[in-house]
Amino acid sequence: MTRQPLPVLAVLLLPFAAGAQTLPVNDYPTEARAEYVFGCMAVNGQSPTALRQCSCAIDVIATILPYDAYVAAETVLAMRQTSGERSTLFRETAPATGFVAELRRAEAEAEILCF
Repeated sequence: MTRQPLPVLAVLLLPFAAGAQTLPVNDYPTEARAEYVFGCMAVNGQSPTALRQCSCAIDVIATILPYDAYVAAETVLAMRQTSGERSTLFRETAPATGFVAELRRAEAEAEILCF
């Protein structure tokens, strides 16, 4: 009698495979989360409390706003800091304003829940 470990292994891994499907689609890369936390801590203090609050904030934002929308909003905000004709597009167009508004709503929710 030969043993067939493959079917047994598949049955044992089934709960993990099912759990992997429930992960959020909008999961942010670690680098993006860390960058947010560093910026947040620069504004709110370099304390363990600020670290917890800022980590909480980016987690909340990630549950509300898909990563692509987050990147778009951050890009708009960065482009608004520049001068020239191109920056006008990022100040006055409806899509640009919409991306920033979505980010601001997510940040407000994070503020309520984390700070």
